[in-house]
Amino acid sequence: MGQTGRARCVALAYSACVTPSALPDGEPAPYDGALPASAVAEVGTRGLSAYVHVPFCATRCGYCDFNTYTAAELGSAPGASREAYLDAVSREVALARGVLARGVLGDPPPFDTVFFGGGTPTLLDPAEQGGLLAHLRDAFGLAPDAEVSTEANPDSVTLASLAALVEAGFTRISFGMQSSAPHVLRMLERTHTPGRALDAVRWAREAGFSSVSLDLIYGTPTESLDDWRATVEDALTADPDHVSAYSLIVEDGTRFAARVRRGEVPLPDEDDLADKYEVADSLLRQAGLEWYEVSNWARPGHACRHNLAYWRGDDWWGFGPGAHSHVGGVRFWNVKHPRTYAGRLAEGLSPAAGRERLTAEDRRIERVLLELRLREGVPTEVLTESERARLPELVARGFLQEDGNRVSVSDPGRLLADAAVRELLD
Repeated sequence: MGQTGRARCVALAYSACVTPSALPDGEPAPYDGALPASAVAEVGTRGLSAYVHVPFCATRCGYCDFNTYTAAELGSAPGASREAYLDAVSREVALARGVLARGVLGDPPPFDTVFFGGGTPTLLDPAEQGGLLAHLRDAFGLAPDAEVSTEANPDSVTLASLAALVEAGFTRISFGMQSSAPHVLRMLERTHTPGRALDAVRWAREAGFSSVSLDLIYGTPTESLDDWRATVEDALTADPDHVSAYSLIVEDGTRFAARVRRGEVPLPDEDDLADKYEVADSLLRQAGLEWYEVSNWARPGHACRHNLAYWRGDDWWGFGPGAHSHVGGVRFWNVKHPRTYAGRLAEGLSPAAGRERLTAEDRRIERVLLELRLREGVPTEVLTESERARLPELVARGFLQEDGNRVSVSDPGRLLADAAVRELLD
């Protein structure tokens, strides 16, 4: 079965929480970070979020294509240290305030959500993460009900460190559990033991986090359907508020891709991926977690507001090496290497490597692409006349459903979400 078959269900939606290793093409960004007047004029008309990319990892997983570096890869050259990174992000916070304040009479709006991703943010100690959060709070302010999240590897936290993060102002944490099968964790080159993620969830509860999430990966070669079922069941024993389940994506340039190319491991099987998605959906919904995005389930009130901001087209500024931002229809991205990033900011320059100005039609198409992955769907009025004419057939085939003035993927249609969107927009 090909890409349009039932298994092509959970390609990662675009998210700035994923900072890829390759930067896109685009026009040069101004040295001072200035944005077009049309983009600045939109600041404050929608939500504003902050993403902080922490590029450090203890080891590099073979499947990872994110902009991350181990200590051995960074070496001891000036500008590549953790201290240089912390100073550089603080400088970028000040730069961002200056750029965004121009649109709202001197004071940018507060951040509705903040997300520390990576990499492994918790390789910074809690005081360092808390210090960066304090810079954001001082420069922009946080909304009274702001969601403040951090990603974490299970083996990079303790009860004491988690309590310190809560004290610093973090409200939500997402642990990379991936699997509870030892042989799957070895295949993924994860360093934690199967039970460590469940311990970490318990510690996060004791520390006072208001929302705890687990990230899972399915479709790893050697993972059976029973292995995957056991992983989801094990995850549910920790009573998480939120679960993300993504199929393994084999990215060019990774060690995993090289193993596939040499014939050492097979590509994930599409029908196997579909079966595993259905197992996850059934078990998670039985446990009281409902899907709100094709690859994400949550208890009521625990959907990730930061990711929803991406999927709904809000504004966000991405801080850190390789981080991506979006403000008022302009996408821009930072230089990749921590040393280059720190050097640019030390010289008083913007770290932005390039940018892309989205047309009104670009933004409309992206809205359809992303919002159709959400349970709430997209308003019918966003679709063109020809797209609305295609709806009856896609509804009849079970891909989409209409509810009043909105269109969304149906429950069974989630397995065909990508195909449905392509057919709708063709």
